[in-house]
Amino acid sequence: MTLLIISPDYASHLLPLATLGTAWRDAGERVVVATGPATASIVESFGFERVHLQLGRGSNPGIIKAEDQPTGEDDALRGFFDATRQGMVETLAFQASARKNDLLWNPVETARAVQRVVDEVQPDRVIVDHLAFSARLALLAHGTPYADVVLGHPSALPLEGEVYGFPPAWPAAFTPDAAAVAALWQLCQDVSDSFTAEWNAALDGLGASHLRTSSAFAEHGDLLLYNYPRELHAPSRSALLPPHEFIGSSVRSEPVDPAVEDWLQASDAPFVYVSFGSFLSVRGDVLARVLAALDALGLRVAVAIGSADRAELGELPESWLVREFLPQVRLLSDAAAAVTHGGNNSVTEAMTAGVPLLVLPFSTDQFAGAAALEDAGFGVALAPNTATVDELADGMSRVLALPTEALDALSASLRETPGRERARRALLGG
Repeated sequence: MTLLIISPDYASHLLPLATLGTAWRDAGERVVVATGPATASIVESFGFERVHLQLGRGSNPGIIKAEDQPTGEDDALRGFFDATRQGMVETLAFQASARKNDLLWNPVETARAVQRVVDEVQPDRVIVDHLAFSARLALLAHGTPYADVVLGHPSALPLEGEVYGFPPAWPAAFTPDAAAVAALWQLCQDVSDSFTAEWNAALDGLGASHLRTSSAFAEHGDLLLYNYPRELHAPSRSALLPPHEFIGSSVRSEPVDPAVEDWLQASDAPFVYVSFGSFLSVRGDVLARVLAALDALGLRVAVAIGSADRAELGELPESWLVREFLPQVRLLSDAAAAVTHGGNNSVTEAMTAGVPLLVLPFSTDQFAGAAALEDAGFGVALAPNTATVDELADGMSRVLALPTEALDALSASLRETPGRERARRALLGG
């Protein structure tokens, strides 16, 4: 049996998808990954086959920098970073406008490339990143059944009354202007209409006009795999979802890092893990305030600074573990708490480890995810651009004081049946 995984050329997308494939690999079955060259080493590290497939202009092997992107994509990335400095609504508006050009990159040509891969590999099952719209368009037009993996809050697939790109919930710390929110909603609706027209035009170009839709963002595969814990999603919304499975988390294995192990064993004092992921680590100004707050609390810290300017962070305690990149899964397994931007990998891996979160959401579904964590009592959310050092310190103190019983129960459930097992069972109809 052959499993085909289709992923954009981004480490943050490929890692959870590849982890799902390990259940097939460990069963002695063939796993083929279709992705770009930037993440080839990740595919190799899992022991999978790789076929070349370019789904977009940009790429990210682990830490993204604008200067490493192709012309056009570099300016778009800088524009996104600038928008995050202006505020929540501005960032969401920037992302909505960018979708007019980004989500369907050379759609007909790319779709045909995807179809060639399917014809070559002849897979028995296909899983694809939900955000790989050109790939899903290709599979739809090709008549190939597939499961799409939603790497984020389930609202990434909007239901009736929702619009793609507009958070269905805001964390308590965010109080956006009502007029600005209304304008954002209308922008997201306009972009949805424009995207749907582009989707339908591509279907025409692929000879599949009979598959035209009234809402491209509402399209989905034969099975939805939500890389998200059911316990963080409102049951009333779950009841409205198409055929799906909440797989909880897709926690990857990491090689042992002796220096990290030495740091962990050097002290029994509780520590906080800090990371803003591969994109938003560029916000060194926010990271500097976070680290100042943790230092003021006298906490031990492991921080992955990513693409942040090290000089912007100031002088940090010598006892801290400070690197550009750290083994996140390993550190979360021992952390007392974590500070995050609210990305899907960070949130689901923290929930699996039973680690409460201080969430500083910047963009996309991070706001809805932060609100869900607050509602469940698993975290505290603050606004990254305005939270002061004192407010961040208070937020972390509140995180460390959260009750642990419900989070411990969720962690035990996620560890007992890993996401890769849940996904394989769902794909095989078991």
